[in-house]
Amino acid sequence: MTVDTVGELLRQWRRRRQLSQLDLALAADVSARHVSLVETGKSRPSADMVLRLADQLDVPLRERNRLLLAAGFAPRYAERPLGDDALAAARDAVERVLRAHEPYPALVFDRRWNIVLTNRAVDPFFAGVAPELLRPPVNLLRLGLDPRGLAQYVVNQTDVRAVFRTRVTRQLAAAPDAELTALYEELFAPDAEDAGPHVDSDVLIPMIIRFDGRELRLFSTITTFGTPMDITLDEVAIESYYPADAESAAYFTESRDGNQDRDAARQGEQRVDDGGGGPTCRGGTRWKVELASG
Repeated sequence: MTVDTVGELLRQWRRRRQLSQLDLALAADVSARHVSLVETGKSRPSADMVLRLADQLDVPLRERNRLLLAAGFAPRYAERPLGDDALAAARDAVERVLRAHEPYPALVFDRRWNIVLTNRAVDPFFAGVAPELLRPPVNLLRLGLDPRGLAQYVVNQTDVRAVFRTRVTRQLAAAPDAELTALYEELFAPDAEDAGPHVDSDVLIPMIIRFDGRELRLFSTITTFGTPMDITLDEVAIESYYPADAESAAYFTESRDGNQDRDAARQGEQRVDDGGGGPTCRGGTRWKVELASG
């Protein structure tokens, strides 16, 4: 088994970003000769130099630790569970985003598309999913493409599959991952292609789902942390779904109003049963799975 040197790893990242040694040198404010010496192993870079080059190459924090180890230095970036006290402020920010997005669905997933958190608006869509698909870690790609999962509701599965494929392809091009590559090869094999309706749009491609007797059109946005210094925060993303038309918006508003009425009724029953003591409200988010490390 061969172990890549820091120079070899940096060369791989430079080529992945399609930069010449001169391009990287100018961006990092060093000489092209020094970049060449580092890549060929003729010069041993300091930890600061490794991180300076990695920053210009937009290397993920997990892989920056690998570069540091290859150069003979200790890792710089910690990987804590999202529930760790040190990440309390970040976790609170994520929960605020999820709660604020209701009555529309939103969820948090990690670098391998395992769901970490959801808001309450997601719950109804999970109700009809096969139980084995909801065993941790719950994978968004499997859930979205499996006929026993959310795919059973999706009208334009061809579009959704194509969007997933493009996103994962870009992710792997930016930061290769063996486990995600295996999942890609499993889910997007040529013989796994689905035929189905295709939506033409000059604005954005909606996900069309047929659910609860209604046809809903949704589009999504992705939110990430802008300046993470922890690997977990570097790798999580929030996907928020929005209604693409008035009819879809009305469905979620009606669902929220119905849930509020049921919650109020349950709270009233609890006050009668326990004299008003004890908790009377439900948290707006649910922990699905802890982030897998490694």
